[in-house]
Amino acid sequence: GAMRSRAEVDATLQTAKLNPAELLPVAHCLSFGPRAGAGDYCLLQLEPGLGAQLEAGCSLVIRGEKHEQVVLCSKDKTYDMKIADTSNMLLFIPGCKTPEQLKADQASCNIIHSQIAGFSNNYWELRRCRPKLKKLRKLLMEDPYEGPDSQKDQTSTSSKYTTEDLLSLIQASEEEILHQLQVIDACKIEGYWRILEFDYEMKLLNHVTQLIDSESWSLSKVPLRTCLEELGSLEPREMIEHILLSYGRKYIDDAGEVYFEMQEDKICRVTARMLLQNAVKFNLSEFQEVWQQSVPEGMTTSLDQLTGLALVDKSSRPEIIFMLKVEDLPEDNQERFNSLFSIREKWTEADIAPFIQDLCAEKQTVGALLTKYARSSMQNGVKVYNSRRPIS
Repeated sequence: GAMRSRAEVDATLQTAKLNPAELLPVAHCLSFGPRAGAGDYCLLQLEPGLGAQLEAGCSLVIRGEKHEQVVLCSKDKTYDMKIADTSNMLLFIPGCKTPEQLKADQASCNIIHSQIAGFSNNYWELRRCRPKLKKLRKLLMEDPYEGPDSQKDQTSTSSKYTTEDLLSLIQASEEEILHQLQVIDACKIEGYWRILEFDYEMKLLNHVTQLIDSESWSLSKVPLRTCLEELGSLEPREMIEHILLSYGRKYIDDAGEVYFEMQEDKICRVTARMLLQNAVKFNLSEFQEVWQQSVPEGMTTSLDQLTGLALVDKSSRPEIIFMLKVEDLPEDNQERFNSLFSIREKWTEADIAPFIQDLCAEKQTVGALLTKYARSSMQNGVKVYNSRRPIS
């Protein structure tokens, strides 16, 4: 269309009963460019921190396989992406000046003719979310490492994963993935991330604890070099070192020697797992006795080492304990609660907390989750929670 003149602009303001004195002197006249359309552009709303990262040259990555809900990752955080519809059409105008810029630039001409390059009725909204890390363990468990002599490893056709592979498959930021690899005690073997097969891990740990015992070392001062010298003929040195890193805290003494302080809770916990995985249910007092006898000399077992690994049934006579691993439960909130309520109908907050703790979003409490997914009642003076929906 023809360009508007100032007189036309003023006439329009008069018709609209607007007082020109209350407006900035500059008028924007908009027209659609020849190729302006919807769908040419996507808008993404960023929090200031993410905007600054982009401007500093960092990149944001969209992750997920075709069937997964899309997430966006920065270097260290993960965000859900949701489309937000707007009632006002959003117009894209290249080189558009804001009122602040126009105020500062008083001398600018009276009418600015701008072409609209595109428009949109929605934008992507980011919401900080929990990284979806369950899949990491699942992928690595497809082919656990059984040691250097394993025939299976030579003939195995199942996929192995590099850091790059995991970055493209796991919906989490790089830092969250690398941290989780540490949490699950994965190790890099020939460039691939692997989890040790449980029996092999136990075999390595036993070598170390037996050596500690035979040398009468303090559990807080296990020398790396001697371990490697003594056990290196039995297993690869990097495996011995990996098991020390998994079950000990590394430190260096004044003379520059590397030592490990063995982690009592972690060793007691894995010993319990070994005992529990061979029994469906275990008489609690018998279990506690066998467990204490099975851990290295000088370590003390206690049930609070088993949060998120086992459940005690106090209502049965005698009391029993059985394995329930939080990492085997579903990642989705509703499915998690469904599966917990099918295991036990009524839970106290203390019992259920370890099995839902990991579902809490930022600043969310276990109590808030329970309010949403369970209903509470009093039973013999104790608050208990059961399902909001019938459990099939």
